[in-house]
Amino acid sequence: MTLDELRRRLDDGSGLALVDVRTPLEFDGSAGAHCDPRHGHIPGAVNVPLERILDCRSAGEVRALVGLPEGTEVVAYCHVGTRSGFAVQVLTGAGYVARNYPGSWHEWSREVAEA
Repeated sequence: MTLDELRRRLDDGSGLALVDVRTPLEFDGSAGAHCDPRHGHIPGAVNVPLERILDCRSAGEVRALVGLPEGTEVVAYCHVGTRSGFAVQVLTGAGYVARNYPGSWHEWSREVAEA
């Protein structure tokens, strides 16, 4: 998913779910990479750290952790798209229609005024 597509989809009411797979401190803005102009998360995202996703032993456990029904369209992101790439594989296996936002927070924090 590209930045432009994500912007459009967040505003179209389609029910797209954002899953931020970074640590809770990255998500809340307490910690982050020095290369980013600001810290925090994309509005509307839920924080489900990759480590917790990888600890799940079944698709049902993943769905219970994420808290979204099977079949939900999900976009995962992290800092630069690496952790979220792994998460997409697990989320897809758990029954989600999952995509990666490779630009992730690194791109969003630069391009979008209100993050």
